[in-house]
Amino acid sequence: MLINSTATPVSINIMRILVVTCALLTIPLFAMQFTNEVNWSIADFLVMGGMLFTASLLATYAYQRLPFQLKKIAVIAVIAAFVTLWALLAVGL
Repeated sequence: MLINSTATPVSINIMRILVVTCALLTIPLFAMQFTNEVNWSIADFLVMGGMLFTASLLATYAYQRLPFQLKKIAVIAVIAAFVTLWALLAVGL
């Protein structure tokens, strides 16, 4: 097993978020192998990886730490900020 018994729940969550982020980044990586329409550089992968990791970490933290009434609002706010930043970067503003 990769995670030993001394690992804290926080480090386990961070590892899960990191694995999911890397898995999501394989989608454009594989698409680049089959089509010329997807043309990402290393910087694109680093920026999107940072955005995905940060948004996932913030949403997880908000969901675990905030009171019940604020959980949905905080997670929706994180998702809205992520999508807005993604759209702004996509069109080059």
